[in-house]
Amino acid sequence: MGDFKNRINEVSDLKETISKKGFAFEIIYGRRRVGKTELILHSTINTKKIYYLAVGENNLERFYAACIEFDSKIKNLRMDYEILFDYLKDNVDVLIIDEFQNMFIENKNFLNLLQAIIDTKLKKSNLKLFILGSSISMITSRVLNYSSPVFGRRTASLNLKPVSFFDLKYFFPNKSFEELIEIYGFADGIPFYLTMIDKPFWDWLDAELQSRKSFIKDEVDFLMKLEFDNSSTYKLILEAIANGKNTINEIKNFIKFQRTDISPYIKNLIEVGFIERRIPITENVKSRLGKYYLNDKFLRFWFKYIYPNINSIEQGLYKSNLIKQNYAEYLGFVFEDVCKQFLIKKRFSNFSKIGGWWYKDIEIDIVAFNQNKEILFCECKWKKNVNALKIVEELSTKTSFFDWNNGSRKEEFVIFAKTFSKKINSFNGKKVYCFEIKDLVL
Repeated sequence: MGDFKNRINEVSDLKETISKKGFAFEIIYGRRRVGKTELILHSTINTKKIYYLAVGENNLERFYAACIEFDSKIKNLRMDYEILFDYLKDNVDVLIIDEFQNMFIENKNFLNLLQAIIDTKLKKSNLKLFILGSSISMITSRVLNYSSPVFGRRTASLNLKPVSFFDLKYFFPNKSFEELIEIYGFADGIPFYLTMIDKPFWDWLDAELQSRKSFIKDEVDFLMKLEFDNSSTYKLILEAIANGKNTINEIKNFIKFQRTDISPYIKNLIEVGFIERRIPITENVKSRLGKYYLNDKFLRFWFKYIYPNINSIEQGLYKSNLIKQNYAEYLGFVFEDVCKQFLIKKRFSNFSKIGGWWYKDIEIDIVAFNQNKEILFCECKWKKNVNALKIVEELSTKTSFFDWNNGSRKEEFVIFAKTFSKKINSFNGKKVYCFEIKDLVL
């Protein structure tokens, strides 16, 4: 296990669970590469533990062997899950089963068996049972769903998300803010990808594109096969969204589906966390103004730059400078997300709601407001020498269409940019904040 980066809150919560008396059954799930295994192994250092990685077949035999490796006395026990768990509850502190979905894929009765074991053997013990899963659809539908045999037995669950942009400093303490943005646009906050970047980003990416052993070419297929039996239609939908097709009709036209209802595909992609549906901040969840976006920057990067050029990559003809040519434009969306994270971390103006807003062809990058009728209107420009006055004038015009507590709200403006040619601190009597990237270092 390599040098562990951050995850301070998650580690603290897990160590608290481990230190308490009584049985615990916690579920940790999330997309592959997000760092579930590293998190639990780091959090359980110096405990008596068994770690088992479930596979496609012969899990009972393999689990039995892992238990014997921990305690040779177990070879005197019969190879039976109930007998094994009954012994382990008094002889280990922590039991970890990774890629748990493989247990019940192989043995359709395993969840019922686990329910019985928890109820009759474990619930009065001090064992801490952690199960990890990378197939989000299977974990949510088969383990976390109310119809699951183990529903109600879990003491906690954690959907492990990528680390935030501002945690990238733990991975790259010597890189500039601009290079961190470039990396974030590729790797998101996925620890596996981040830890692979061991040189200047563009040099690393160029070498990776030329490497026969590169993970980049096949990574998305690898991720999708974990969730879907037939991924071709799902890939078309993701490609459409990556290319700015954000409504159902736009997606259908892009993938040339005339009659097929793509709603079930969209629902499944949302369920596994590949995409999300966003609505204007003032709208309710059923709004027809909802748009679909990729929920993972690596997916967005892959469908934008890798998938359309896979043949050239296979031939060694595709170089990183071809990506770099329009990468600044691509990073505009990434920068918006970073600015949003900044506002949340700074707890700016104590707002209670934050998000984007659009109406017809009018769009505001970020809007945040609270119950005191205080509202922030924010624009994010991944550019140098930005004229803040010009941006605020344009933004002020847009706000006239924003229908929320009109006439009684207190408005403030926030402009983010690489650098400014002109900063201002007020406009028509309203406060204006101008943040350059040097101001965003936390």
